[in-house]
Amino acid sequence: MKVLLDECVPAQVRHALAGHDVATVQQQGWTGFKNGDLLAVADSAGFDVFILADKNLRYQQNLTGRRLAILELWTNHRPTLEKHFPLIRAAVEAVALGEYRVLENPQPGDEP
Repeated sequence: MKVLLDECVPAQVRHALAGHDVATVQQQGWTGFKNGDLLAVADSAGFDVFILADKNLRYQQNLTGRRLAILELWTNHRPTLEKHFPLIRAAVEAVALGEYRVLENPQPGDEP
């Protein structure tokens, strides 16, 4: 899968996604793009999943008709995310194209 990490998602999340083609917004040269423009360019560039921690995106953008799946993380705090890499990987592998999925703050026993 081709995965794009938003500017606010720690680049270390890529370690959870070994075997996937992972890029950051910064690597793509898309830093500073507005959300609507970023979604459009990521979709047209063939990304399958966009990972972000912006809790407002689904309320601010019309997401219908997009092929790009969006995975919203509960935090962008690197040490917290590192503890839950298996959960993030499982979510990326399970999300359907065009789906918007919210990954909630995991509770004990939530790991795959």
